[in-house]
Amino acid sequence: MGSDQIRRWESGALAHAVTDPFGQGPVPWLRGNVTYFDDGQVVPWYVEPGRQPADDGPRVPAPRSSTGGPRSADDVHRQIKGFASTGAVAPGGAIDFHVTVDPPQEFGVDVYRIGHYGGDGAKKITTSPRLSGIVQPSPLTADRTVSCHHWWLSWRLQIPSYWSIGAYVAVLTTADGYRSHIPFTVRDDHPADLLLLLPDITWQAYNLYPEDGRTGASLYHAWDEDGRLLGESDAAATVSFDRPYAGAGLPLHVGHAYDFIRFAERYGYDLAYADARDLHAGHIDPTRYRGLVFPGHDEYWSATMRGTVERARDQGTSLVFLSANTMYWQVELGPAPSGVPDRLLTCRKRQGPGKPVLWREIDRPEQQLIGIQYAGRVPDPHPLVVRNAEHWLWEATGAHEGDEIEGLVAGEADRYFPRTPLPEHDERILLAHSPYNDTEGALRHQETSLYRAPSGALVFASGTFAWSPALDRPGHVDARVQRATANLLDRICKRD
Repeated sequence: MGSDQIRRWESGALAHAVTDPFGQGPVPWLRGNVTYFDDGQVVPWYVEPGRQPADDGPRVPAPRSSTGGPRSADDVHRQIKGFASTGAVAPGGAIDFHVTVDPPQEFGVDVYRIGHYGGDGAKKITTSPRLSGIVQPSPLTADRTVSCHHWWLSWRLQIPSYWSIGAYVAVLTTADGYRSHIPFTVRDDHPADLLLLLPDITWQAYNLYPEDGRTGASLYHAWDEDGRLLGESDAAATVSFDRPYAGAGLPLHVGHAYDFIRFAERYGYDLAYADARDLHAGHIDPTRYRGLVFPGHDEYWSATMRGTVERARDQGTSLVFLSANTMYWQVELGPAPSGVPDRLLTCRKRQGPGKPVLWREIDRPEQQLIGIQYAGRVPDPHPLVVRNAEHWLWEATGAHEGDEIEGLVAGEADRYFPRTPLPEHDERILLAHSPYNDTEGALRHQETSLYRAPSGALVFASGTFAWSPALDRPGHVDARVQRATANLLDRICKRD
């Protein structure tokens, strides 16, 4: 099939092609492209090239395994899929897993903690007993919202009091070798220099589960009755946390957070962990920390999240935004049908009449907090061009004025908007000014920003998706970015 007959799109697990980040290398660092043909039939990453399904069978063949090891489950056959019914959990608490297995058979769960661990990237913490897998009921759908809240409990993991806080992944494996994943967070209220906030709200916004050509929906896409992928105007306005993540079970952009975690733990930074929903629900007091770190793509924010972070900044807590297109959409969180809070995420976007949901459309542009704001997509990686190289952020990096850091402007980019109000500040500086061509070929530019609030808090924004991968992603590490990030964190943490 010629390239003129192929269209490309970006969404969910189809786009980032995760398989097994622990056994087969790092999680991919940016969204990739996945083809689907003119008849609208999606060809996911796990389909063997050129292989066609049987006429009377599912449209998507079973996953392939290039290594002969475990095979990644998919959303058509649902060999094994699962989700956690709670968000972050404290040591001493419990987390419930709801898992479907088809055909029914035994399965096991290996629990990993994400960290540096001598370069391994994760460490196995525990393994479940052999568990009995059943075929759970089909997902429920209501007005594009997909939920599996009616699935039976499969396993309850009691978190020992001695477990380290952090980002964890439960790796589900069937007896016949199919594999899927469930991310979760272990947090507590112990003091720390830095609080890492995992963007689980944005992860769920992109979740297209199930990617089966019929049922799945995210805030970006849904399917029509012929299996064609529809855009935002036909997507879900509400998505549920009570469902697996699409594909191999890991969220889009999850690798950005893992890149920062490996870097920060390698160099001994004192980290606490929480999810964005913890920030929304008031489960944490961000003013207790010297800095809040937003390590990856963090596009969807509630009014409560923004207000809490603004108050923290105004009381002296620094903010570190290591991605782009942060805090773009305003969202609401609501309870599940069972009454469990914050299990439904709503963002109407541009579907029908109602109040605007872009922060900049309600006269509260992102720039008033972050210092810069979303400018557009970057179709191909471009170099980040160093600006104000004499500034302490670039100290000991070896970077000079106008130096280019290859590939560091990628995915999406932010910049300063001169006609948009800036936050109140005592000092402000732009540390990169990088030209790139947008999807239409027009010349645009990216910028990296730093300002000091009157409270003394520093607010840094990288303005690009590619900053966190440059910290500890094999093939993308850049020593200048590592040193610049260390300069920033050391200053926030008051390190000598």
